[in-house]
Amino acid sequence: MTKKFTPMYKKIENYILEQIRSGNWKPMSRIPSENELSDQFGVSRITVKNALSDLVDRGIVYRMQGKGTFVSEQRAEALFPPLSTEAALPSSKSVGFLLPRLDNRFTANLLSGIEDSLAEEGYHLLFSKTNDSQECEIRKIREMKQAGVAGLIIYPVEGENYNNEILSLTLNRFPLVLLDRLLKGVETNSVSSNNYEAGQQAVQHLYDLGHRHIGFISTKSEGTSSIEDRLAGYEQALEDRHILIDRSLQMTRLGMDNSDEEVIEMIQQFLQANPHMTAALSSNFSPHVIQAALAMGLRVPEDLSVVFFDDVVYPDFSIVPPTAVVQQERELGREAGKLIVEQIENDAPGYKQIKLPTRLIPRRSTSVHAGASVSQRGL
Repeated sequence: MTKKFTPMYKKIENYILEQIRSGNWKPMSRIPSENELSDQFGVSRITVKNALSDLVDRGIVYRMQGKGTFVSEQRAEALFPPLSTEAALPSSKSVGFLLPRLDNRFTANLLSGIEDSLAEEGYHLLFSKTNDSQECEIRKIREMKQAGVAGLIIYPVEGENYNNEILSLTLNRFPLVLLDRLLKGVETNSVSSNNYEAGQQAVQHLYDLGHRHIGFISTKSEGTSSIEDRLAGYEQALEDRHILIDRSLQMTRLGMDNSDEEVIEMIQQFLQANPHMTAALSSNFSPHVIQAALAMGLRVPEDLSVVFFDDVVYPDFSIVPPTAVVQQERELGREAGKLIVEQIENDAPGYKQIKLPTRLIPRRSTSVHAGASVSQRGL
């Protein structure tokens, strides 16, 4: 089947429409600025302008000079009925996608990959954010099912407890693919990066630069398989190099509900408590680690080398261009799209767990440890 090309401005337009239709952006509320949308999708402002201009012409949003762009009060409800109404798209050719947030390049590329993959097979995508809330996730799953979608792709909210609604989908053999995460002990289809190897790649890189006191910084690892696997890979890589695992060099208690200021303060307390740590892997809030270090007077990478998990939108324009373990974001989305269609159309027996490799891109946030001897450097 010939691939249906969707211009980037149209994808941004569809994203805005979905946010309004799903109720995430209310009538009369201000939507993100052109700069914010261009950063989020990694495109130029002119591309965002094209998307917004079309929506203005259709009366869906309106501009106020010097104040921004707002959702129209009268058009939103008429144009976008609730998912559960009969006006919803044909159920047999619709797939739902739930994700915690859509505020970075990683999730935007996941969405793009899924949309492209489904379009090739003639499916339409309905998506909605769960705002890092398990309660919202449960509600959105029910709404999607009421809308009659043929299958669901879910990027689960982080947390220790399983979402019973996801367990119910699995037990009832509803076509389902989990993205980025696994529910351990539960058989279901999933697509993710090989996060275990990603943790090992990061340690290998830092070890070769002479670092031996290597920390790990993330949100809570319990119940989030991607972080658990990165942490396990990190620890195994240390053991393989005969480095004693020091739990004091692990901080896995940052929360997605913490403010930027709180995150930076927590990281600074962690750095102050571990002055002998010369390098760190950051599984979440990576830019905050560099901000916290610089605010303390630490030099990156001279005093602290930092490896990011996931890249930033414009690495060359970062305060310190980051060394990063990079995932195949679009390909993850494409694989999830192909797998859900396979489940819908073939009622495929068994379950598939697809893991894609990652790669490390060295930049300027890591360097040779000044105190390392020549024999300690794997260069």
